[in-house]
Amino acid sequence: MLVTGFDIIFFWVARMMMMGMHFMKEIPFADVYIHALVRDEKGAKMSKSKGNVIDPLKLIDQYGADALRFTLAAMAAQGRDIKLAPARVEGYRNFATKLWNASRFAEINGCARIAAFDPAGVKETLNQWMLGEAAKACAEVSSAIEGYRFNDAANAAYRFVWNIFCDWYVELTKPVVQGPDSAAKDETRAATAFALDQIAKLLHPFMPFLTEELWAEFSARAGQGDAGLLALAPWPALSGLENAAAEAEIGWVVDLVSEIRSVRNEMNIPGGQPIPLVLVGAPADVQARARAWDETIRRLARLSEISFAASAPKSSAQMIVRGAIVCLPLEGVIDIGAETARLAKEIAREQGEVKKAEAKLGNADFIARAPEEIVEENRERRADGLARIDKMRAALERLK
Repeated sequence: MLVTGFDIIFFWVARMMMMGMHFMKEIPFADVYIHALVRDEKGAKMSKSKGNVIDPLKLIDQYGADALRFTLAAMAAQGRDIKLAPARVEGYRNFATKLWNASRFAEINGCARIAAFDPAGVKETLNQWMLGEAAKACAEVSSAIEGYRFNDAANAAYRFVWNIFCDWYVELTKPVVQGPDSAAKDETRAATAFALDQIAKLLHPFMPFLTEELWAEFSARAGQGDAGLLALAPWPALSGLENAAAEAEIGWVVDLVSEIRSVRNEMNIPGGQPIPLVLVGAPADVQARARAWDETIRRLARLSEISFAASAPKSSAQMIVRGAIVCLPLEGVIDIGAETARLAKEIAREQGEVKKAEAKLGNADFIARAPEEIVEENRERRADGLARIDKMRAALERLK
């Protein structure tokens, strides 16, 4: 396999191919991976005369080799150049820190590798859900790597580690692993350690130094001493762990809390102010989930209570979570009139900014004369503005 940039494909790659076939009578390489060019954050080609060159060694010194490696992999979409900025590398350094902190949490709470652990035999719904999500992530990462879609592989691993494991699973397991001894606690500890092992394997192609260090720590914690290099460990094989029932239950809890947090943010509801939640016309299975996870939902979404009703309360923000109607009564919580006026004003202001960007992009002379990075900046400004307008309109519709 040959890895090269697209800008020299004919002069270099084609020449090597023809020379190999002519003189050696064999094809020199079966696959050619053509990667994008690395540009500066505005999309301009790096040049010493422009002063926009980013020294990778300085980035490594500041953020670590793993963070830079993961950044380049996550942004290497086929057919698109990489707009590299230190802020992006810093973001993936924070991702590495997030994983390290999750591993520390597991260590502090006694989560250690158990050789006899059988992921297919877990009984707790939360653990079944997490292992099912791990199986999905493993399938996505494996398929993407085999298809040379390294950005898709990196992003699939990122979503599972940050959004599923760190943001939700670790948070949801806290009452269990920090509570009294029980069979559920033992299983959750073992499942957490097993998941961290799989995470280390999935991330190893992108973050070899961090994951190798964590692997050694996991081995030492399990009393296995030198368990060998992670680079030589088998790739995760998790197919068959998907659990539709567990996903329906825990996925509903995750979606519900996420929607409530989003509405709280859109409506400018103070973060520390508890508010009630009403499930309207909820079927029996939804009511059972709400009661089973009542304390957890109230803690994570900062709710005062969860109740059920046949119709939506007056002056409430309505949401639909997996087919169930959910309401947040806002009377007495916020000034609905003032909030409506604020959103309308913000929409008008954002529409003005979008029109400015569209006027430039609709000007043929601007497109012809402006640098490529300036044109792209206006395109991004328009797209971001339209996204914010859609979000504020949704919030305004809820108030109505």
